[in-house]
Amino acid sequence: HACISYIAKDQTPPPKYPIAIFSSENRNTWAACRAELLAAGNEAALNAIDCAAFNIVFDDVEVGSQPEKIFHTFLYGNGKNRWFDKSFSVIFTSDGQGALNFEHSWGDGVAVMSYFNEVAKDVQEKPSIHPESVPANIDASQFVRRLEFNLTSNLEAAINKAIQTYETNISTLQVNVLESKILSKNLCKKYKVSPDAMMQLGFQVAYYLQHGMVVATYESCSTAAFKHGRTETIRPATLETTEFAKAVSRSQLPSNADLKKLIMECSKYHGMLTKEAAMGQGFDRHLFGLRKLAEAQGGRMPDLFIDPAYAKINHNILSTSTLPSAAISFGGFAPVVRDGFGVGYQIQDDWLGLVLSSYHPHRDGAGFIECAEKAYKIIHDALTNP
Repeated sequence: HACISYIAKDQTPPPKYPIAIFSSENRNTWAACRAELLAAGNEAALNAIDCAAFNIVFDDVEVGSQPEKIFHTFLYGNGKNRWFDKSFSVIFTSDGQGALNFEHSWGDGVAVMSYFNEVAKDVQEKPSIHPESVPANIDASQFVRRLEFNLTSNLEAAINKAIQTYETNISTLQVNVLESKILSKNLCKKYKVSPDAMMQLGFQVAYYLQHGMVVATYESCSTAAFKHGRTETIRPATLETTEFAKAVSRSQLPSNADLKKLIMECSKYHGMLTKEAAMGQGFDRHLFGLRKLAEAQGGRMPDLFIDPAYAKINHNILSTSTLPSAAISFGGFAPVVRDGFGVGYQIQDDWLGLVLSSYHPHRDGAGFIECAEKAYKIIHDALTNP
């Protein structure tokens, strides 16, 4: 507590050349800069960072309760006080908001959610720090070490270039948020449909209403039931969801009874896909492994992997993921392709929410949210009306 308070109150101005921005760079560029940092005598400072289990980041900004500002702050911030290579960073703003930003190669959302749940439980049941806590009466300066770096002119130029690249990349990233009580977990259970299936059906209908077509859609599914299991892909865009999307896009809506029947079919098929993916019976990771083996062997790639259809299904316009937890307000991520949407979503007992990211001008996030609202109302009305 004393050390954290000491750092938070430190008045030292930010460095003119923040090396942390290197961790936002292209990996090859960052690797070359890291080698130069080591050659310039910065091995001890870099080792101190590398040996840390995680980062704690203090952001001198107030985000209030604005979801858009919260998203921008916690997803990337200014990039100068983050170390994006770290497994995860715990970020706090000056008005007391907190979040976790994690690097994806080591693990998945299930591990992060478990961490959040444990922390939330511990803070509520056994709080060791509270508003009345007083830091220990020690000289914290003896326990805190500021890391200094020797920089060459080439490294200084590389930092400036990295800042420019970073600011260009984030300048077009936009976020739109939907929170609604039109559909909820309790309502879905009442009508015996899968809450997750209804969320995914809403995405399919929204995209169809906006663009009049179906696109490759990705939903992450944990395979933690297996040792070293990571994820498999659920493919929520199905013949069933497409039939429903087309039906509700017509000028004359089908009867509620017909729509309800289609919804039940969508829910049933989505449930089957989810179970198959969780048990390792999906096809995406299997084909990915075969493709990597083919690449390692060299020579001509098998026809499947150079087929335009294979490229199309792996260009995920709709990339979706959910982390349902009472300890998390919401979560989000950037689109995985420049012309796509990143959809972080939750459906709780009495509400639903989604955080939609996109790159301007490639996608219209506000338009998608508007269509999603329409989609969930259509689903709600079909379920609740006779």
